[in-house]
Amino acid sequence: MLRLPIYLDNCATTACDARVVAEMLPYFTQHYGNASSRNHSFGWKAQAAVEEAQEQLAALIGAAPGEIVFTSGATESCNLALRGISALYAGTGNHIITVKTEHKAVLDTCDALEKSGMEITYLDATPDGRISLPALKAAIKPATILIAVMWANNETGVIMPIKEIGALAREHGVLFFSDATQAAGKVPINVKDAGLGLMAFSSHKLYGPKGMGALYISRKHPRVRLTAQITGGGQQQNIRSGTLNVPGIVGFGKAAAICREEMQQESIRLRTLRNKLEAELLQLPEVLINGLAAERLPHVCNASFAYLNSNEILSALNKDIALSSGSACTSGSLDPSYVLKAMQLPDPLAKAAIRFSLGRFTNDEEITYTIRHTTDAIQALRKSSPAWQLRD
Repeated sequence: MLRLPIYLDNCATTACDARVVAEMLPYFTQHYGNASSRNHSFGWKAQAAVEEAQEQLAALIGAAPGEIVFTSGATESCNLALRGISALYAGTGNHIITVKTEHKAVLDTCDALEKSGMEITYLDATPDGRISLPALKAAIKPATILIAVMWANNETGVIMPIKEIGALAREHGVLFFSDATQAAGKVPINVKDAGLGLMAFSSHKLYGPKGMGALYISRKHPRVRLTAQITGGGQQQNIRSGTLNVPGIVGFGKAAAICREEMQQESIRLRTLRNKLEAELLQLPEVLINGLAAERLPHVCNASFAYLNSNEILSALNKDIALSSGSACTSGSLDPSYVLKAMQLPDPLAKAAIRFSLGRFTNDEEITYTIRHTTDAIQALRKSSPAWQLRD
């Protein structure tokens, strides 16, 4: 069934699944106790719900329930990981390695840490959007305490060589943190196999409620400790104080359980739709799929339409199709995507990029319409583009 407008910005946020909403509702009006209230049944019910959600999230990523700490979202989780490790390990070392294509939640936090005395190495990305393992190995030194590399990129969907990075980190006795916000619930994740000490992810990227995130913190192999960044009530083993958002946690847990059950089938369906979209877009001249040569998330397509710019393309499409030119956090910027620039894409192509991100509720009719509408828009824009007319 075709529904207008069509939503193809699922990397920015996803619709909350109706099954998730139904699971949450009783915790607003019936089971509304504080999970820290240990003296009555309302508190016990809330605490039991929190523990069940921890089990659901842990099962999704191959962790133990006690290794899940709830936060307000992936941005807080990234801050807690980076700042918490930097503070606790300051006497051991002052060097962090990350990548220029990371989300701003990591890059801006690293910038703040750098201003406070930490040394940060920002690695270049390869043209396919991945990390050079030899370059990573060469950057590790005795003062290195942490490697921070995202699981999958939020603009291109490119998946990093996580297991190989984890092996390098173990070899050199360095902690490994990954922002898995885009990958969790979309592709299989096992934090133990990956050698991760910490991993951030978020509810609203996997059909759960906004305002909920989590940080996985390994309790062994390696055992990770960090300095709390929010103090006050001692909740969550004194790692992150504050009254727990029980309805949000319940929703996050239910969303994770659905993803775990349906991931394989959903990935096949979305990859089929995404490949159909890309095959038709590539029929247009001068179209580049960014990150095409690398392993990617099944639902993401980042395409550059030469001789145009993303703002005019979005203006031509956004009445009927919700799209973006990159991260929601940088959507107001007129500069070319820093992710695509780090992938060594020339400015004109970086400025001409559009991200299509499909989701659970995207259907074939919507993709067929998107192909036709996008093709017509690109052809019309190019007809009136002096740069296109003069390209030869």
